[in-house]
Amino acid sequence: MIEDNETIDEFLARHAPDVEESIRKAAAQEIMPRWRRLAAHEVDLKTGPHDLVTDADRKAELYLTEALLALLPGSVVVGEEAVHANPASYEAIQGEAPVWIVDPVDGTRQFVHGDPGFCTLVALARRGVLYASWTYAPARDQLATAVRGHGAHLDGERLRAGSPEPGRDLRVATSHPDYTTDEQKRALLGLWTDGMAPRACGSAGLEYLAVARGELDATAFSWEAAWDHAAGVLLVEEAGGTHLTRAGLPFGIRGGNTLPFTAARDAATAHRVAGLLSDGADPTPGPEATGDRRRPGIS
Repeated sequence: MIEDNETIDEFLARHAPDVEESIRKAAAQEIMPRWRRLAAHEVDLKTGPHDLVTDADRKAELYLTEALLALLPGSVVVGEEAVHANPASYEAIQGEAPVWIVDPVDGTRQFVHGDPGFCTLVALARRGVLYASWTYAPARDQLATAVRGHGAHLDGERLRAGSPEPGRDLRVATSHPDYTTDEQKRALLGLWTDGMAPRACGSAGLEYLAVARGELDATAFSWEAAWDHAAGVLLVEEAGGTHLTRAGLPFGIRGGNTLPFTAARDAATAHRVAGLLSDGADPTPGPEATGDRRRPGIS
C-alpha cells in the first residue's frame, strides 16, 4: 500500500514485484487451466458474435481486482468486464485516485480458438498519467514491463524500439476490418499506399510489444478503450517510441482522442502514419465524441 507521503514511484519501487506475482497467479489459476479446455457454457457473447467473454476473463479480472486493491488501498480498478457490467465505472479514470486499468484476457478470440496470441494487461495511472504497465503472455511465459522514466523490459532485458530500416515498407498492424465502422475503414484505407505494409491486428497488447521490440513499425487503432491501450502505449514510450492521434497529439487514456491513432517505433514513423490516417479520414466526429470508447465488436 502507499504509506503516508509515499509517491506512486516509491510504491512501485517496493511493490512492482508483488504486482507481477499477482498477474502471474491470476493467469496460472484462472486463465491457463481453461486454455484449450473451455466448455461451451464457459463462453458467452457480449455485444455481438465477435465480442466474446469467457469464464477466464471474468475470474481473472476478479482475482486481479482483489489483489491490486489490497496492494494499494484507496486505488480503484477499471476492468473491461466490470465496465461491461456497469459502464459508469469507466469514469474512475477521470478521478483523483490511482487507477489500475485491467484487461484480463486481451485477445479473447485467440484464447477461445486455442491460439497462444493473448495476454493479460495491467497499467497503473493517476490523473491521466501512466506510471507503470505489465503485459503478460502466459502461453508464451513472456512478461514485458514499463515504468515511467525507467525504461521497458521483456523478461528482464531492456527493450529498444529503434527505427525502421530506410527504404523498407513500414509494417503496420491496424484495427481488424471485421470490427471497424465504414468511417473507420475510410481512415485506415489511407495506409494502403506505396511504402506501407498494413495488416489486421491480433491482440492489441502483443502488437504494442512487437513495436517495442522493433518487430513491428507501428499500429493504427480506431478505438480508445483504455484497457486495450494503456499498458501498450507506455511500453512503446519507454522503449523509445511514441504515439500520436490524427490531431497530432499524444494518445490520452482519459479519452477525447481524434481517432484513429498510432503508436510507432519513432517520431518520424508516427507522423507519417498519422498523416496517412488523416488523409483517409472522414471529417465527422469519431467515437470519442459519442462516448463509444470500445472497439466495435471485439474483446
